[in-house]
Amino acid sequence: MRAASWAEPGMVIGLGTGRAAAGFVRELGARVRSGLAVRGIPTSRATESLARSLDIPLIGFDEVAAVDLAVDGADEVDPDLNLIKGHGGALVRERVVAAAASRFVVLVGPEKLSRRLGAKRSVPVEAIPFAAPQVRRALERMGAEAAVRIESDGKPFVTDNRNLLVNASFGEIADPAALHREILEIPGVLDSGLFAGMADEVLVEGQQALSAAGAAAS
Repeated sequence: MRAASWAEPGMVIGLGTGRAAAGFVRELGARVRSGLAVRGIPTSRATESLARSLDIPLIGFDEVAAVDLAVDGADEVDPDLNLIKGHGGALVRERVVAAAASRFVVLVGPEKLSRRLGAKRSVPVEAIPFAAPQVRRALERMGAEAAVRIESDGKPFVTDNRNLLVNASFGEIADPAALHREILEIPGVLDSGLFAGMADEVLVEGQQALSAAGAAAS
Protein backbone atom coordinates (compact mmCIF):
# COMPACT_ATOMS: atom_id res chain seq x y z
CA MET A 1 0.00 0.00 0.00
CA ARG A 2 1.51 3.31 -1.12
CA ALA A 3 0.51 5.29 1.97
CA ALA A 4 2.31 2.88 4.30
CA SER A 5 5.55 3.56 2.43
CA TRP A 6 5.37 7.21 3.54
CA ALA A 7 5.80 6.30 7.19
CA GLU A 8 9.28 7.28 8.35
CA PRO A 9 11.20 6.49 11.54
CA GLY A 10 10.10 8.63 14.49
CA MET A 11 6.79 9.67 12.97
CA VAL A 12 3.53 10.01 14.88
CA ILE A 13 0.86 8.53 12.62
CA GLY A 14 -2.90 8.96 12.83
CA LEU A 15 -4.64 5.63 12.31
CA GLY A 16 -8.05 5.92 10.72
CA THR A 17 -11.16 3.77 11.01
CA GLY A 18 -12.90 1.57 8.44
CA ARG A 19 -11.97 -0.97 5.77
CA ALA A 20 -9.47 1.13 3.82
CA ALA A 21 -7.83 2.48 6.96
CA ALA A 22 -7.58 -1.03 8.42
CA GLY A 23 -5.63 -2.10 5.34
CA PHE A 24 -3.19 0.73 5.96
CA VAL A 25 -2.84 -0.21 9.62
CA ARG A 26 -2.03 -3.81 8.69
CA GLU A 27 0.62 -2.67 6.21
CA LEU A 28 2.07 -0.33 8.81
CA GLY A 29 2.10 -3.14 11.34
CA ALA A 30 4.15 -5.26 8.95
CA ARG A 31 6.68 -2.46 8.65
CA VAL A 32 6.79 -2.03 12.43
CA ARG A 33 7.50 -5.72 12.86
CA SER A 34 10.33 -5.29 10.35
CA GLY A 35 11.90 -2.61 12.52
CA LEU A 36 10.19 0.69 11.69
CA ALA A 37 9.96 2.85 14.83
CA VAL A 38 6.75 4.88 14.74
CA ARG A 39 3.92 5.65 17.15
CA GLY A 40 0.24 5.69 16.32
CA ILE A 41 -2.83 7.60 17.48
CA PRO A 42 -5.97 5.52 16.76
CA THR A 43 -9.28 7.15 15.89
CA SER A 44 -11.48 4.44 17.39
CA ARG A 45 -11.47 1.54 19.80
CA ALA A 46 -11.66 -0.86 16.86
CA THR A 47 -8.53 0.64 15.32
CA GLU A 48 -6.82 0.66 18.71
CA SER A 49 -7.50 -3.06 19.09
CA LEU A 50 -6.21 -3.80 15.58
CA ALA A 51 -3.05 -1.71 16.09
CA ARG A 52 -2.27 -3.40 19.41
CA SER A 53 -2.64 -6.82 17.78
CA LEU A 54 -0.01 -5.73 15.24
CA ASP A 55 2.39 -4.42 17.91
CA ILE A 56 2.12 -0.79 16.78
CA PRO A 57 3.06 1.44 19.76
CA LEU A 58 0.14 3.76 20.62
CA ILE A 59 0.06 7.17 22.28
CA GLY A 60 -2.47 9.95 22.92
CA PHE A 61 -2.55 13.72 22.75
CA ASP A 62 -1.41 13.87 26.34
CA GLU A 63 1.99 12.82 24.99
CA VAL A 64 2.21 14.72 21.68
CA ALA A 65 0.60 17.85 20.25
CA ALA A 66 0.86 17.05 16.55
CA VAL A 67 0.63 14.20 14.05
CA ASP A 68 3.06 13.85 11.17
CA LEU A 69 0.82 11.76 8.91
CA ALA A 70 -2.83 10.74 9.25
CA VAL A 71 -4.33 8.11 6.96
CA ASP A 72 -8.06 7.40 6.86
CA GLY A 73 -10.91 6.46 4.57
CA ALA A 74 -14.00 8.40 3.51
CA ASP A 75 -17.59 7.67 2.56
CA GLU A 76 -17.75 10.20 -0.28
CA VAL A 77 -15.27 12.56 -1.98
CA ASP A 78 -16.00 15.49 -4.29
CA PRO A 79 -13.65 17.02 -6.91
CA ASP A 80 -12.41 19.60 -4.39
CA LEU A 81 -11.44 16.80 -1.98
CA ASN A 82 -14.21 17.68 0.45
CA LEU A 83 -15.31 14.56 2.30
CA ILE A 84 -18.23 12.90 4.01
CA LYS A 85 -16.88 10.74 6.82
CA GLY A 86 -18.27 9.05 9.88
CA HIS A 87 -20.46 6.21 8.71
CA GLY A 88 -18.12 4.01 10.72
CA GLY A 89 -19.09 6.04 13.77
CA ALA A 90 -15.69 7.60 14.54
CA LEU A 91 -16.07 11.04 12.96
CA VAL A 92 -15.19 13.17 16.02
CA ARG A 93 -11.92 11.40 16.77
CA GLU A 94 -11.13 11.24 13.06
CA ARG A 95 -11.49 15.03 12.82
CA VAL A 96 -9.31 15.64 15.88
CA VAL A 97 -6.53 13.48 14.45
CA ALA A 98 -6.84 14.88 10.91
CA ALA A 99 -6.80 18.47 12.18
CA ALA A 100 -3.59 17.78 14.11
CA ALA A 101 -1.86 16.21 11.12
CA SER A 102 0.75 17.87 8.95
CA ARG A 103 -0.41 15.61 6.12
CA PHE A 104 -3.87 14.06 5.89
CA VAL A 105 -4.20 11.30 3.29
CA VAL A 106 -7.50 9.64 2.39
CA LEU A 107 -7.87 6.16 0.87
CA VAL A 108 -10.97 5.34 -1.19
CA GLY A 109 -12.26 3.15 -3.98
CA PRO A 110 -13.53 4.83 -7.17
CA GLU A 111 -17.13 4.22 -6.08
CA LYS A 112 -16.65 6.84 -3.35
CA LEU A 113 -16.04 9.66 -5.86
CA SER A 114 -18.97 11.99 -6.47
CA ARG A 115 -19.70 15.15 -8.44
CA ARG A 116 -21.08 16.70 -5.25
CA LEU A 117 -21.18 15.53 -1.67
CA GLY A 118 -24.54 14.20 -0.60
CA ALA A 119 -25.33 12.65 -3.98
CA LYS A 120 -24.50 9.20 -2.62
CA ARG A 121 -24.33 9.36 1.16
CA SER A 122 -26.06 10.98 4.10
CA VAL A 123 -24.19 13.21 6.54
CA PRO A 124 -23.62 11.61 9.96
CA VAL A 125 -24.16 14.03 12.83
CA GLU A 126 -22.95 13.10 16.32
CA ALA A 127 -25.23 14.37 19.07
CA ILE A 128 -25.45 13.91 22.82
CA PRO A 129 -28.27 11.42 23.57
CA PHE A 130 -30.42 13.95 25.47
CA ALA A 131 -30.50 16.27 22.45
CA ALA A 132 -30.75 13.70 19.64
CA PRO A 133 -34.54 14.11 19.04
CA GLN A 134 -34.14 17.89 18.87
CA VAL A 135 -31.13 17.58 16.60
CA ARG A 136 -33.15 15.39 14.24
CA ARG A 137 -35.96 17.95 14.14
CA ALA A 138 -33.51 20.80 13.50
CA LEU A 139 -31.91 18.91 10.62
CA GLU A 140 -35.34 18.29 9.13
CA ARG A 141 -36.09 22.01 9.33
CA MET A 142 -32.88 22.53 7.35
CA GLY A 143 -34.33 20.37 4.58
CA ALA A 144 -32.81 16.99 5.40
CA GLU A 145 -34.39 13.60 5.83
CA ALA A 146 -33.00 12.69 9.24
CA ALA A 147 -33.11 9.67 11.52
CA VAL A 148 -31.17 8.36 14.48
CA ARG A 149 -28.98 5.46 13.36
CA ILE A 150 -30.32 2.14 14.60
CA GLU A 151 -28.38 -1.12 14.94
CA SER A 152 -29.61 -4.47 13.59
CA ASP A 153 -30.84 -5.35 17.10
CA GLY A 154 -33.15 -2.33 17.06
CA LYS A 155 -31.07 -0.29 19.51
CA PRO A 156 -29.49 3.10 18.69
CA PHE A 157 -25.89 3.00 17.49
CA VAL A 158 -23.62 4.39 20.24
CA THR A 159 -20.29 6.00 19.36
CA ASP A 160 -17.03 5.52 21.25
CA ASN A 161 -17.85 8.87 22.86
CA ARG A 162 -21.17 7.44 24.17
CA ASN A 163 -23.21 9.64 21.85
CA LEU A 164 -25.77 8.95 19.12
CA LEU A 165 -25.54 9.46 15.38
CA VAL A 166 -28.25 11.18 13.35
CA ASN A 167 -27.97 10.46 9.62
CA ALA A 168 -29.08 13.49 7.59
CA SER A 169 -29.75 13.19 3.84
CA PHE A 170 -29.60 16.62 2.20
CA GLY A 171 -29.17 15.55 -1.42
CA GLU A 172 -26.38 17.29 -3.33
CA ILE A 173 -24.60 19.82 -1.10
CA ALA A 174 -23.53 23.05 -2.81
CA ASP A 175 -21.34 24.36 0.03
CA PRO A 176 -20.12 21.65 2.43
CA ALA A 177 -18.18 24.07 4.65
CA ALA A 178 -21.19 26.34 5.14
CA LEU A 179 -23.51 23.43 5.85
CA HIS A 180 -21.04 22.03 8.41
CA ARG A 181 -20.98 25.38 10.23
CA GLU A 182 -24.78 25.52 10.23
CA ILE A 183 -25.07 22.01 11.66
CA LEU A 184 -22.60 22.85 14.43
CA GLU A 185 -24.91 25.67 15.57
CA ILE A 186 -27.62 23.15 16.55
CA PRO A 187 -27.56 22.75 20.35
CA GLY A 188 -26.41 19.28 21.34
CA VAL A 189 -24.39 18.61 18.18
CA LEU A 190 -20.80 17.56 18.75
CA ASP A 191 -19.70 17.30 15.12
CA SER A 192 -20.82 16.55 11.57
CA GLY A 193 -19.29 14.22 9.02
CA LEU A 194 -18.55 17.03 6.57
CA PHE A 195 -14.76 17.39 6.27
CA ALA A 196 -14.29 20.41 4.01
CA GLY A 197 -10.82 21.49 2.93
CA MET A 198 -9.00 19.05 5.21
CA ALA A 199 -7.58 16.35 2.91
CA ASP A 200 -4.14 16.96 1.43
CA GLU A 201 -4.31 13.97 -0.88
CA VAL A 202 -6.83 11.30 -1.89
CA LEU A 203 -5.51 7.97 -3.11
CA VAL A 204 -8.10 6.29 -5.32
CA GLU A 205 -7.69 2.56 -5.79
CA GLY A 206 -6.50 1.85 -9.33
CA GLN A 207 -6.31 5.54 -10.26
CA GLN A 208 -3.95 8.49 -10.07
CA ALA A 209 -3.76 10.28 -6.72
CA LEU A 210 -5.77 13.48 -6.26
CA SER A 211 -4.09 16.36 -4.41
CA ALA A 212 -5.47 19.45 -2.72
CA ALA A 213 -3.15 21.60 -4.84
CA GLY A 214 -4.49 20.03 -8.01
CA ALA A 215 -8.09 20.50 -6.89
CA ALA A 216 -7.46 24.17 -6.14
CA ALA A 217 -5.89 24.73 -9.54
CA SER A 218 -8.67 23.05 -11.54
